[in-house]
This record gives sequence, C-alpha cells and structure tokens, in this order.
Amino acid sequence: MNRAWMRSRWVIVPGILAILVGGWNLYVSANAHGVIEGRVIDLAGRPVPGATVTLYNRSFITNEARAEARTGADGRFRFDDNSSHAVQLQAEAPGFARGARVTLRLWFRGQDTTMHEPLVLAAR
Repeated sequence: MNRAWMRSRWVIVPGILAILVGGWNLYVSANAHGVIEGRVIDLAGRPVPGATVTLYNRSFITNEARAEARTGADGRFRFDDNSSHAVQLQAEAPGFARGARVTLRLWFRGQDTTMHEPLVLAAR
C-alpha cells in the first residue's frame, strides 16, 4: 500500500493547522474566567490600601464603567467577572489624585491576566 499521500502537503499543512487551532482553543478554555489582578501603589512604591479600581469596557465610541474593586492592605485588587477583551483600569483613593486610565490589551474575551505594571497614584 502506497502511503506517500500522507507525507504530502495536502495532508501535513491541514494537520498542523488543526493541531494549532485545537491547542489555541484548549488554552483559551483553560484561561477565560475573566480574572484580572493587579496592585495599586503610590509614587514611592508603597501599596495603597482601600483604593477603588474601576474597570471600563472599551467600545468603538465610549468607555463604560463595568465594575469596581477595592484594594486590600497589600494594595492588590481582583476582578472576577470581566467578559471583555478591551478594558481600561483606573484607580483612585482618598488623599491621592485620580490615576491615569491604563489600557489592558487582552488576546481574547474574558482572558485571565495579572498586570505586570501596577497602577500608580500621586498624593494630592
């Protein structure tokens, strides 16, 4: 039996594509719980406890506030219900100027992520 057809590009290329698509779909399904974690610090690098972090859902025209989270004593916050792939985060706390909105770029809707850079607040 001649099996040369199994080594042809007509079998190998679609096979590789099917493996890549299947692998990506498995990765997405394992990492799409809508969890966004990060922390809020002041200009000196100290955590800001009790800060409010607002999650904005970005659309073509507007940015709509979707959820809020409070930071703990260590300045960390967590959102568990993000269903978007285009979000912005902004922090504010008593005694501090409102922080700049930070755009968080996600690869897919509801992607779980931990922010590498903290949100920074400056004292008033």
